[in-house]
Amino acid sequence: MNWTSVAIIPNQIRIAVVDDEPVIQETLVAYLQEEGFRVAAADSASGLKRLLDRVTFDLVLMDIRLPDGDGLALMREIQDRSRIPVILVTSKTAEADRVVGLELGADDYITKPFSNRELLARVHSVLRRTARPAEPPLRNKARRFAGWSLNLEEHWLKSPAGESVRLTHAEFSLLAALVLHPGRIMSRGELIEAIGDHQWNPQDRTIDVLVARLRRKIERDPAEPTMILTEYRLGYVFAETVT
Repeated sequence: MNWTSVAIIPNQIRIAVVDDEPVIQETLVAYLQEEGFRVAAADSASGLKRLLDRVTFDLVLMDIRLPDGDGLALMREIQDRSRIPVILVTSKTAEADRVVGLELGADDYITKPFSNRELLARVHSVLRRTARPAEPPLRNKARRFAGWSLNLEEHWLKSPAGESVRLTHAEFSLLAALVLHPGRIMSRGELIEAIGDHQWNPQDRTIDVLVARLRRKIERDPAEPTMILTEYRLGYVFAETVT
């Protein structure tokens, strides 16, 4: 599926900006509004919660450090109640901080200072890969492996016990790419292409983090995976039979 072909129509997109620095908040809001997006702002975790109680958003841009709470904990709370994608906006630049954010379910991560063009590129990238593609229904929309069922059209995953397993948009796109190419070694670059994010560098740990998250959700023993296998220096391969 070509996820990157999904058209983004800004005036149909609602974005919540959460940052307690007035200048940054105002700059983000003004720029995104200039690009045609519908934007609302909050300066705290409690402020964002109030917004979410009133409005359905398509994306949240969130600072990690908030005056009344931890942005990472707030992100998990948001994702427990909805499928809204989150881009973390923070002054933390260490790769370890970025990895922690991604491990906890962030859809992307951008560090201050950043250019407006970079921010816009990341916003479009996340929106493209989290939007439902406008394409004809798949003839065989479900794929099955080791008792699991992955529905490529309706975006759900069910365990062998029939339980629904929640995946982030990036996790779903990554699993779909692997399941659609069983037995084939896929490089990190190919997997980044498959999830539709050209902003990530194949040399960083983003794909590794997503694979680790998937293994925790679908492998019997994530430390000894049997489905998603690592091919040293090459990438990953889906080792199960897919029907």
